[in-house]
Amino acid sequence: MTVGAALEFSSQALKKIVRAGVVGHIRPFLAGRTMGMVERVLATQKAIDLIARLKGAHGPLLFHQSGGCCDGSSPMCYPRSEFRTGAQDVLLGEIGGCPVYIGAAQYELWAHTQLIIDVVPGRGSGFSVESPEGVRFLTRGRVFTEAEREALAGELKPSSA
Repeated sequence: MTVGAALEFSSQALKKIVRAGVVGHIRPFLAGRTMGMVERVLATQKAIDLIARLKGAHGPLLFHQSGGCCDGSSPMCYPRSEFRTGAQDVLLGEIGGCPVYIGAAQYELWAHTQLIIDVVPGRGSGFSVESPEGVRFLTRGRVFTEAEREALAGELKPSSA
């Protein structure tokens, strides 16, 4: 089976599972998953390199795109075992082998935008694991083209479980 055929098979299987209502608590993890070639989240090479270093020090990681408050709108990086996702968290994709989540309300506001995780000098929030490194993760955005929006139109939409 080709990679394309495998992706299509997986896409159709996931859609059937979600439509059947079988997933319950798993639904948020599938909700933001892109079913085609358009990625909702990417990372720069600098971000990928930093993620690799941080994984060496902290083990498996995950990202959560913050929606404000004390974190501003920074992508927050946590050890996977120290952050619990919930029914309102949407999985956007993966960068550097790490899942990237966003809250459902924020997802609705940013659904037209590809998030690009980058690294810049300076100290970010004390809650994110890169903070002591003297750098911080930063989210850049790019509005999807009309063709990309059409490709994404058939994907699963976020919903609460």
